[in-house]
Amino acid sequence: MRKIAVLSSFFEEHHTRQVLDTAARCGFTVDLYSDDRIPEEKRGQYEVLYGFPSPKLLPTMTGMRWFCAASAGVDTYSDDALYADPEHILVTNSAGAFGTTIAEHILMVTLMLLRRMPAFEQVVRERRWVRTMPMRSICGSTVTILGTGDIGTNFARRAKALGAAAVYGVRRTKKAADPAYDGIYTHEELDALLPKTDILLLALPATPETDRILSRERIALLSKNAIVVNVGRGNAIDQEALMEALNEDRIAGAALDVMEPEPLPVDHPLWDTRNLLLTPHISGNMSLGITRDLDVSMFCEDLENYAAGRPLKHLVDRKLGY
Repeated sequence: MRKIAVLSSFFEEHHTRQVLDTAARCGFTVDLYSDDRIPEEKRGQYEVLYGFPSPKLLPTMTGMRWFCAASAGVDTYSDDALYADPEHILVTNSAGAFGTTIAEHILMVTLMLLRRMPAFEQVVRERRWVRTMPMRSICGSTVTILGTGDIGTNFARRAKALGAAAVYGVRRTKKAADPAYDGIYTHEELDALLPKTDILLLALPATPETDRILSRERIALLSKNAIVVNVGRGNAIDQEALMEALNEDRIAGAALDVMEPEPLPVDHPLWDTRNLLLTPHISGNMSLGITRDLDVSMFCEDLENYAAGRPLKHLVDRKLGY
């Protein structure tokens, strides 16, 4: 019998039933593990692996032919050296499961910055009664989104619904995109967009092309009123230049859910940077039921494709990193 190993730490009972039922229909048996401590003597038995494994586990899964990452990002799983037989390994991700939860996080931190919540929190801590501070709105703002996949597009739709004056998407190519975007631009055209951008969102995978895409020179192009939100990968921003811009009031604020390094050391200067909201890479975790449900359903959909010999819907190009 063909076998699947599932790392099911985020499963609820209905997820277990869904995976077991789908696997049975497809001719597979399933072993569930709460983490990636699969017994060494069993690792070569599994044709399929699904979950959040440590990259160190992958080389030991010698019989594996398909690895489905329960995450959207697969930069830690893209190196061919991680696989016993890289030429014959299929890797898929779960991009599409995280759009709602991460878009809501982006919306939360964006509104907190625009409506001056960090400043009001300080006022309240000091037990002062201050009612007037200049505020701004998504309504009427110009939004630029680097990365027009599931996450960026989910936020684009919400920003448009809240009255954003313009929503621009930036991607590798100019192929057609969701109607929420008022225009699509390439990375090479980004410099012209930055001076008129009020809200800059980065929702990018970690690839050589995206490394420091928001460089010191590009940060200098942003207006004093601009805010920057990063929910992709920390390598996308020149972090030192961003800290300087925030501390010198050259931009209005930033929110980082991803940074370099992670975890952030207790003595890192990011902790004390002005006008900065930090969260410990939690925007895309499994805290929402809809995320867990979508993730499991996407795996089951591709399991049926895999068993039938059809192309996998969520296949990753390991060379591109997404």
